[in-house]
Amino acid sequence: MTELLQQAIAKIKNLPDNEQDTIAAIIMEELEDEMKWEQTFANSQDLLANLAAEAVDEYQGGET
Repeated sequence: MTELLQQAIAKIKNLPDNEQDTIAAIIMEELEDEMKWEQTFANSQDLLANLAAEAVDEYQGGET
């Protein structure tokens, strides 16, 4: 864990429980969103590679 994250957590520990829960929910949501974006980009790169290969095949086959 980084020093900055340790400092942030130390400060969060001093907050009331409801504020800790709010911050935890925000962090969890951000992490989940980041994972979704990473998965979306990974899938789109595969799709783009397949479309590009298909376009090259069509071009080489005189279809376009």
